[in-house]
Amino acid sequence: MWLQRSVRQYSRTIRLSSEAIWPPGAPQSQPHLITTPIFYVNAAPHLGHVYSVLQADAQHRYAALYGEKTRLSTGTDEHGMKVQQAAESLGKDPYTFCTSVSHQFRAVFDALDISYTDFVRTSESRHAHAVNHVWLQLEEKGYIYKGTYHGWYCTSDEAFLSDGQTAMKTDDKGNQIRVSLESGHQVHWMSEENYMFRLSTFRPLLLRWLQTEPVRPANFQRIVSQWLEDELPDLSVSRQRSRLTWGIPVPSDPSHTIYVWFDALVNYLTASGYPNPHLAPWGPSTHILGKDILRFHAVYWPAFLLAAGLTPPRTLLVHSHWTCGGVKMSKSLQNVVDPIECVKSYTKDGLRYFLLRSGAPDHDCDFNHYTVRTLLNSELADALGGLLNRCTAHTINPMQRFPYYNPDSIPSSVHDQLQDLLRSLLELPAEVHQWVEKFQVNKALEAIDAKVRQTNAFFQSQAPWKLYKGNNKEVAWAESVLYISLEAMRLYATLLQPAVPGLANVILNRLGVSLAHRTLKENHFLNAALGRHCCFQGQSLGPDCGLLFPRLEKKDGEEQFAVRKKDYRETQLV
Repeated sequence: MWLQRSVRQYSRTIRLSSEAIWPPGAPQSQPHLITTPIFYVNAAPHLGHVYSVLQADAQHRYAALYGEKTRLSTGTDEHGMKVQQAAESLGKDPYTFCTSVSHQFRAVFDALDISYTDFVRTSESRHAHAVNHVWLQLEEKGYIYKGTYHGWYCTSDEAFLSDGQTAMKTDDKGNQIRVSLESGHQVHWMSEENYMFRLSTFRPLLLRWLQTEPVRPANFQRIVSQWLEDELPDLSVSRQRSRLTWGIPVPSDPSHTIYVWFDALVNYLTASGYPNPHLAPWGPSTHILGKDILRFHAVYWPAFLLAAGLTPPRTLLVHSHWTCGGVKMSKSLQNVVDPIECVKSYTKDGLRYFLLRSGAPDHDCDFNHYTVRTLLNSELADALGGLLNRCTAHTINPMQRFPYYNPDSIPSSVHDQLQDLLRSLLELPAEVHQWVEKFQVNKALEAIDAKVRQTNAFFQSQAPWKLYKGNNKEVAWAESVLYISLEAMRLYATLLQPAVPGLANVILNRLGVSLAHRTLKENHFLNAALGRHCCFQGQSLGPDCGLLFPRLEKKDGEEQFAVRKKDYRETQLV
């Protein structure tokens, strides 16, 4: 009975996959758009940027395992005061400066094997076209008007704030300053004529949208609910062009520059081909973002979309921040972690695995080299790599093939242990799916690691290398143990593709698994143990790959942080 229940649960996982991305009634012919934030180019890419794109990449790759149509968009946010100031400080024109930093982001993402389908730069003409189209629509509908804004302005956040969003604080020199409650950055009082967006009008619609629980994890949904308890003030959506020249001019009034966050958020429409509905119509969308930009995505962005007559985002997947040595990363403290240096030290799959495995979206996490090395050695080198090497070793598997499973060979003393293992393996896809759907890839990887260790314990307890020296029944049981272990490895590698595509590919190649069998759609595992035909029995393994993930040794100076080199730092604000 337990096997039948596990099979039903496994089959249900495949159905759940499409429901998680497209609820019933949604047009499945429309590709689902998964996005990262577009990253601000006032500084070079860091670990926080990498974490966002890895989370998005994992969602994109996971959907592909079930044959779902998805697109992954990322890019760079290139307008605004901070970029203008950064370029001036380096004696560069803004576009040249932006191009240089944008290429660095691409290089980091490519080095980490991010499978993005579009890279949007807000300095592109296609993006300006989309922004102008949205602006004119909102202006025509009366949602944009001209007014005078009085309030606190935060240059670092490029945002106007109400009194309730600020507080007094004593700075390092003992001076009393007013700061943003959300970011901690200093604010200044400002009064100027701007174009305003009627954000106050959309509070009822935003509350209705929030009832669909689009924000995950739940603690961030609660934060947005608290924001919407109060009336929303109208939002300033332009800046005087005499003060800010680096940006998209207001199409109906070139003396103003469009507010950088209005401009930046429209990048998601740019990626969909907007305003041309025939390219890729705006449809289901999932945005991955850091908690520091939640207000922009959970209040302003859905309001802009509703004003334009478009659907608000399906899901906002929000993650927390990474610290280093227990403190916030800062170039002044020289504890900013350089992703490229980490790739050199830990490989791209090693860094991918650590961040996805150790990062918990609902709270801040800490990065240090000892923890990275310990985790990767334990889970990738020892547990996963060790299991692969054992069940493909020439000394144990001299024929280098998937053996045949013989149910009559099972010793009675092993019955309960075998049942527990098979049940765990058959239930694993559903467990992984549950965690990925909840935006807890770390828990999905934890579940896989637990099953890897369970398989290792089973393999060790049965000692097939000893069984092969016994009688016919013991040899048949050794073959069965090897079959189960190899099928378990095939399952793990298939499920690990979204997190560590390179390592998963090495495993699947070693097991001789064809491309057609590397998905979760209509793919079955352990068929022979379920009394079904298994096409892998008797199939040859692939070429020997050596060590899957060599153990990492402590290097001289490891206690030092991986800080950016001089040529990397020059792109940061002075």
